[in-house]
Formats: sequence, C-alpha cells, structure tokens
Amino acid sequence: MTTTVELAGGILVAIGSPTDRATFTLTADDLDDPRAVTVPSVSDALDELRERCERWPHAAGICDDVLRAFDPAAPVFNGVITESLAYSTLQSGPEFARWLDERGPAEAPLLPDPVVAERDGDTLHVRFNRPQRHNAFSTDARAALLEALEVARVDPSVTEVVLSGNGPSFCSGGDLGEFGSFDDPASAHFARTRYSPALVLAELAARLGDKCRARVHGQVLGSGLEMASFCGRVESTADAVFGLPELTLGLIPGAGGTVSVTRRIGRWRTAYLVLSGRTIDPQTALRWGLIDAIL
Repeated sequence: MTTTVELAGGILVAIGSPTDRATFTLTADDLDDPRAVTVPSVSDALDELRERCERWPHAAGICDDVLRAFDPAAPVFNGVITESLAYSTLQSGPEFARWLDERGPAEAPLLPDPVVAERDGDTLHVRFNRPQRHNAFSTDARAALLEALEVARVDPSVTEVVLSGNGPSFCSGGDLGEFGSFDDPASAHFARTRYSPALVLAELAARLGDKCRARVHGQVLGSGLEMASFCGRVESTADAVFGLPELTLGLIPGAGGTVSVTRRIGRWRTAYLVLSGRTIDPQTALRWGLIDAIL
C-alpha cells in the first residue's frame, strides 16, 4: 500500500511502494529502486521535509517542475536552458530576496589563478584552485575553467581530461559572497547559458566518454557536484560529502545539476537531495550511481 502526502509547493511524497507520480518515495526498507530513498525514520524525514517546503515553497515547487520536465533523451542544452530560466525566476522571487537580506552585504574575494591547468602528453589536468574557500565557484573561476576546457574542446589530440580540486575540497558550490551581484535575472541567465561549463563538459564527455573524468574529495556540493556529474566518470575519495544545498537560498541547482545529477540518479533522488538538503557519503553515492568508483 502507498500513501501520498502533499507538502507545500505541490510536493508529493509517497510512503510505501515507489511510484512515478510522487516527487520521491520515502521508505525504511533497503531498496535499490531509483524512485525511493531509504531513511532511518520516515516520520522524522517527512516532518523535516514539511518544514523546509513550507519555508521555501516556490523553490521546492519549481524544482519539482523542472525535474519532471526533464527529458533524458533530449539534448543537454534543452535541460540547461529550462533550468536557467527557472533559476532566474527564483532570483527575482521573495525567497531569494529574503536570503540576501539575511546574509547582508558580502563580496567574494578575487584570488589569483582560480583554476590551473597543465597538459601531460594527451591528458589535460584541470584543477580548481581556490583552496582557501574550499574551491567555491566564482565568476572568475568560471571564466578560467572555460578557458582551460576550451583547449580540450578544440584540440582533438587531447584524449583525456581530468577535473579535480586543490586543497581540502573538490568544490563547495557557488561562492555565496557573489550571489546577487548580477544587475538582473535576465543578465544572469544570459551569462549562465552563453558561458556554460556544463555544456562544454557535456560535449567533452560525449566525445571522450570515461576519459572525461572528475576526481572528487572533501566537499562536493552544489555546482561542484553538478559539474562533476557531467563527466563520463566520477571517482571519489572516501572522505567526500555530496549534496545540493541550494534550497536554503530560495534557489534550485543552477550549474546544470537538474540535468547532470538527474541523468545519473533519476529525478526522484535528485529532488530528495535538493528538498531535504541532506548530504550523502561515497558508499551511498556509489550505490545510487552518482559516482563510479571510490578510490
């Protein structure tokens, strides 16, 4: 028997047998079904989800809409555009405005060489290089990443790309000091889609397959997880932590994660990561298919 509970934002959580109709299913049973998430206490998980959806109903509901609209057979570009338009909608909404007000004035520091790259034979090594901020992703890091990846994109003699991070973490997500710095959501959408590491990584993975690899460790959160998931193969150290924390900003994943993560683990578990804010360990990530190996 399956019970469905509707939360704020139109989120449908099923209890019992997994169902396509639900946003995802909570269960105490050990299931491999991608529609289901196993939790220690279904009632506790449901209470936590109810509280989060009531606080961020717009972001929760729009996240569900975007994930349900995703077509795994469609080009990556389609999904990235849909995600970005939804993200920009939320940037102009009250939940993001509330987060900005609570955060107060902030500024992301400019650090030298936010991304470093070196070529070793036919292999291009690209590393995030803002270790002081756990490689939080910034505008200058995005520009440097695109510049580095362009070498592999235009040069067919590059037959392997390895994406990693210097310091204690692979990438902790977007640099929160920079959020809200664009003049308007339309400009932000234009920048995200015209200068998109997601689209370049997807192109490289389509050409190179498993030879487009991410090696992750430490914090693998937000945009860090989203970008790594575009790679043909993701390898993780045993200390990694994976999650999508954007809901607490009144936002959804904005670096292509509704495409890349969903292609790996399905829309149901992707929705759970966003709506619950919970992180998972490498063993769970491997079982779900979010990563391909633990080093």
